[in-house]
Amino acid sequence: MFSHTQKIVFTFFLLMITSCGYAQKTQPQKPNIILINIDDLGWKDLGFTGSTYYETPNIDALAKAGLVFNNAYAGAANCAPSRACLISGLNTPKHGVFTVSPSDRGHKKTRKLIPIKNTQHLKNTVYTLPEMMKSGGYLTANFGKWHVGNNPLDQGIDYNVGGSSKGNPGKDGYFSPYNIDFIKNGPEGEYLTDRLTNEAIAFVEKAKDTSFFVYLPYYTVHTPLMGKEALVEKFKKKKGSNGQNNPKYAAMVASMDENVGRLLDALKENNLEENTLIIFTSDNGGIRQVSHQDPLRAGKGSYYEGGIRVPLIIKWPKHIAPNTVSNQIVSNLDFYPTLQTIANPQKPNILLDGIDLNPVLHGEAATQRDLFFHFPVYLQNYSKGNDGSRDPLFRTRPGSVIISGSWKLHHYFEDNALELYNLENDLGEQHNLADINPEKANALYKKLDTWRIETNAPIPNKQNPDYNPEFESEKKAIMLKTK
Repeated sequence: MFSHTQKIVFTFFLLMITSCGYAQKTQPQKPNIILINIDDLGWKDLGFTGSTYYETPNIDALAKAGLVFNNAYAGAANCAPSRACLISGLNTPKHGVFTVSPSDRGHKKTRKLIPIKNTQHLKNTVYTLPEMMKSGGYLTANFGKWHVGNNPLDQGIDYNVGGSSKGNPGKDGYFSPYNIDFIKNGPEGEYLTDRLTNEAIAFVEKAKDTSFFVYLPYYTVHTPLMGKEALVEKFKKKKGSNGQNNPKYAAMVASMDENVGRLLDALKENNLEENTLIIFTSDNGGIRQVSHQDPLRAGKGSYYEGGIRVPLIIKWPKHIAPNTVSNQIVSNLDFYPTLQTIANPQKPNILLDGIDLNPVLHGEAATQRDLFFHFPVYLQNYSKGNDGSRDPLFRTRPGSVIISGSWKLHHYFEDNALELYNLENDLGEQHNLADINPEKANALYKKLDTWRIETNAPIPNKQNPDYNPEFESEKKAIMLKTK
């Protein structure tokens, strides 16, 4: 799938790394890394996680061949901050990417506070995951949605197709001619997910004698919902249930699964399977208006479980026992330190917020650790009313969250409210225990506040002069009627 110009550029990279000694095989050779990051894929939108409507045989087989994490989380509840966490290894207060700009979403008369100003992209001073992998002797490539800068080539990627600052493929963008950057149009009607996979396979085949890091952040299954016509018709004839019944979305999931399978087959055909570590995950929770994740509450953009809990599979032959499950609480912040241990770079990053998962990958028991989320901005709700968030106007209002063991505490800045849930007994976050168990709520609040102080997390405290409680009440009543 490489164009003439791309072949020249790629050949240059191979010559460059060969001259540096990176392409010379050593014993043992460092494993290849493929990180597949699906956009807006919900926790239960796969067969192995419980869906009976969506069809994902290849990903289900990947789950059986690797390690499935039952308690995996994105770094944030929507795409830009989550991807910034993954690529930087830093939590949101340290990189300042809190949302997809701007931070003052929703009607100005319904926001009680002036939100913290958002940082749109990772700063050039951030030592990225791809830069670290390059320091470890890896050839790096990106195929798909980058979203943390204008050009991945400026942030540690050697070879890029389709990645830029754009966060979605645009109107009618899943079929060629395309709307995204850094990609040559294919034949009219070519499907973007197919094309990105073709590019990734071509790269793997050409780079098979090197150690490579492939970041494959498909644009799918982000809106606009656009599937192949034959697959859409197929799922129109299939009965859905429990809020999973959208044939266009199902078609997109099916194409995503087919392409993951094609990539896995290419690894086998090129004798790369045994020495390739594969990570499969999603950048945040699914959109509830598109696909329900019951029993999880709410969806993308919310800091209830539906917005941050994601599927996660890691496969690494001869290192990870197949068909295994871990209850370790993990975050996409953990990918950076985990891969850094494997890459053993000349220039390691010592300022990471995640944990090294290698002990868990090799069979050690789960250990206690706390997860923190900070979102000092507003994210408006969709137009169809309440989707399980705190109120019908916003998917989330400014606040922070801590997950500690089976306990989860929300702290919201507008009203200083606390919500405490025991996820072991109440995964759907329906029973707020803050008043019933104030000791636990206070203990978690102290942990959360200590973390905010240590990370210099900005907290909005200026009142919005445009706020109007009567207007807010009227808007809420209207939205609830449209539910």
